[in-house]
This record gives sequence, C-alpha cells and structure tokens, in this order.
Amino acid sequence: MSRDRYTINPITEEESYRDFVNTITEDGKRNWIYPKKPSGKYYNYRTILSWFLLGFLFAGPFITINGNPLILLNVLERKFVLFGLVFWPQDFYLFFLAMLTIVVFVVLFTAIWGRLFCGWVCPQTIFMEMLFRKIEYWIEGDFQQQRKLNEKPLDRDKFVKKSTKHVLFFALSFLIANTFLAYVIGVEELQAIVTAPPTEHLTGFIAIMIFTTVFYGVFSRFREQVCLVACPYGRFQSVLVDNDSLAVTYDFARGEGRAKVKERVKEGDLVTNIPKKADAGVSSYGDCIDCELCVKVCPTGIDIRNGIQLECINCTACMDACDDVMRRIGKPEKLITHTSYNAVVEGTKASFFTPRIVAYLGVFSLLLGLFTYLLLTRPEVNTVILREPGLLYNELPDNRFSNFYNARFFNKTFNEMDVELRLLQPAGGEIQFLGAMEPIAGQNQIERRLMVFLPGGALTGNQTPVEFGIYRNGELIQTVRSQFIGPEPSRIRTN
Repeated sequence: MSRDRYTINPITEEESYRDFVNTITEDGKRNWIYPKKPSGKYYNYRTILSWFLLGFLFAGPFITINGNPLILLNVLERKFVLFGLVFWPQDFYLFFLAMLTIVVFVVLFTAIWGRLFCGWVCPQTIFMEMLFRKIEYWIEGDFQQQRKLNEKPLDRDKFVKKSTKHVLFFALSFLIANTFLAYVIGVEELQAIVTAPPTEHLTGFIAIMIFTTVFYGVFSRFREQVCLVACPYGRFQSVLVDNDSLAVTYDFARGEGRAKVKERVKEGDLVTNIPKKADAGVSSYGDCIDCELCVKVCPTGIDIRNGIQLECINCTACMDACDDVMRRIGKPEKLITHTSYNAVVEGTKASFFTPRIVAYLGVFSLLLGLFTYLLLTRPEVNTVILREPGLLYNELPDNRFSNFYNARFFNKTFNEMDVELRLLQPAGGEIQFLGAMEPIAGQNQIERRLMVFLPGGALTGNQTPVEFGIYRNGELIQTVRSQFIGPEPSRIRTN
C-alpha cells in the first residue's frame, strides 16, 4: 500500500489519510501489521507497570481477605466481592452508583489524557504487547524476520517456529481463560472443574474451552483490530478529547520540513538545517528526518505525524523511537511527545484545567464522595423477611392466627454476629423459629423459616402491617416491614 495515501498535502492540508483504514489494503484484504520491537525509557516503564498488573491479575483469585476472595464477580449466584467486601443484591444501589462513578471517571480521564489507558493499562494491550508479542519476537525475530518468515514457502524451519508459537499462544490463552473464570466462579469451583474428568463438569469445561478459543483467536489473528474496530472505548474517547487534551502528539511546528539525512549537510554529529533546494532561502528543514521509525514501531500501523488519530492507543512506542533518533543526530528530544494540540500550536506547556475539565472533576468528586459515604454507612446486617409463597393464614384456637415467613439475614461485617428478631408491631404478637437461630458468619448469610402469631384483635383486615426489629447486643439496628394475611373482617372476633 502506498504511504502517500495517508500523507497530509502541505499545500491543501487535505487529510486524505482519514479516508482509509491502515490495516486494510486497497483491494479490501487484511494489511498485516509487523511492528518493530520497541525499546526505550517509556517502554521500560510500560513493562514494569505491565508486570505489576499481570502479577495482580493472576494472583488475584488466590488472595483472600478474612476468608473472602479479593475479587469475585459471581453473576450466577449474585454474589460480588470487591477487595474482600461482599455486595449482595440488596446493595445494588451501591453497585449502580459505583458504575456511574467509574463512567464519569473514564470521561474525566479521557478528556485530560486521551487514550492513555489503552496503551498502558488495558488488558488487551498488556496481553498483546507484553506477552504474545514478546513470544513472537522470541521465536520469529523482529518485524523484518517475521515478514520474511510469513512470505516464504512452508519448510521445516517455518513449520517448527509457527507450530511452537501457536502452541504457546493456545497454552497462554488457556491460562488467561482459567484466570478470568476464577474471578467469576471462584478458585474452588474452578479447581473442581480442572481436576475432575470433563464429563463431571461438562458445562464448566465447555465454558473454559470457549474462553480459551476466543482469547487465542483475538491474540493470534484479530489483534489490533480489537482496538480499531471492536472496542467501543476507542469511539467513545473520540467525542471526549479536544485540542486541550493530552495525547501522543507530533510537534509539527518543529518537525515539518521533513528531509532524510542524505538530503542534508552533515557537520560532525549534527544535522544542519539548510534551505531546501526547492525553495532556497524561503524555509529550512525541520527536525524530522523522515526515517519512519515512528511508523514501524506503531502496533496499530498509523503515522503519528498525520496528527491525533482514532487508532492511536497512546502506547508511546513512537516517542521512544523518535527520541532515540533525535539523540543520534544531535537534536532535542520530544519531537513526538505527550502534549496537546494547542500547546504545539502556541508553543506553550499543555494545560488541561479548562471549564469542561473542572465540571467533570466536580461531578466525579460528588459521586465518589456519595459512594464512599453510603459504603461506610451501609447497615452491618441486612434482613429480608417475606411471607411463605403459596400459603394463607392458619386459624388457631383462642382467636389466634399464624403466617409462615422466610427470613434471610446478611452479615456484611467480617466478624461472626448474633442477632435477635423481635416483633415490634402489632402488639400482642409472637415469633417462633422453625429451628435454632444460629450466629451468622462474617460476610455470609443464613436463611430461617419462622411463624408469626397474632391475636384476632390485632388484625386490621385481610392484610395487617407487621414490623420486625433486628437487635444486636440489645440494640435495635434495623427494622423490616411485611404483611400478615388474615381472614375477612367479618370473621374476626375482637375479643
């Protein structure tokens, strides 16, 4: 594919490169990306951060706090654990508020730093660049060797390298699939699925293999297309950034007037800026020597010199490559740097405290404060008391009536707790548990059946409101309301 299709015309400033996708050829086929192996300061920082995040990811399911996993997102059993805290269905308002807070944070983060999350923290990028891509470099070599290997006919060397790479890819995908599944069903359940014959846990085994196949397909074939086509965040961020947002940016004011080294005059280790032959005496060369290393290291195959683009994931690989070139030719670094468009145009330092950012920050702070307050003040025990479905009242001697109830107690603390259930309203009623009321383990729940007895004089009709009190160490900590079903008013004796 001709690179000229993506170049800005210096006279008309026609951004024709935006009309094409870098990973699709002119005849509609896949244009396979062979990124050059990156190196440099920012790549080292990314590597350190990636290893930390990968360690956290793979160790997370095995870390427990007071017997609870660090993170568990069990949708099937409606049990969610975040950093050791258990959230039950009754805490849905907290979950909703947390999701809303995260969305606003994403908006705020993107408006300030652009797509930096994608290049530094996103699991897709970390897996691809720090695991699968490293395996590929190790087995097949750098981008030039990979291209040659793919283009040559199948022989023993190619077969061995390709088969070894894909076996490792599949094994790594299997490990990742098991890790993600552990966050959903828990380590114990996953261990039972893995160690037992597949026929005993057929559903779990199929789930693992589906996850494995998906991950293998993504990292062996789909690759950067996830960021370019499938990921909604890439589209979402494009409407959030503006000319004040920080992003990996080419300093066109300093770099334009590109010319290769052979077109320049060398004096020692420096490349001297001399007038162009085409318009001598009018303009001089910029600092960009048109080596295209920034394009060769890009994992999404774009030319950052065309300006901020949707496909850029802000991985900073081009910054490392350009800084290395600038050092070698005796020019200042940061020809490609993390700044804003307005800062480049105005020649100033980037500033992102715009009214829009301040508004986002205010909304985020408000939501975070509200979520923190509700989390810290949520009741230690949550009790749900419901009438036994499908049953009516029982009429007893001495003008007394009874209803069956199911009571579920959720202990949201980390300590074992004894609670007492009393009937507060109406007066004269009694509670009888069908079985012993045992202590509730920390971050756990128990369910008990009970009967409520009311005298006929306390009934107000077919449905009588009842109020229960939950006590801990003699202190009322929660009240729960329900309904008591009774006979028609004409059948109720008042004495």
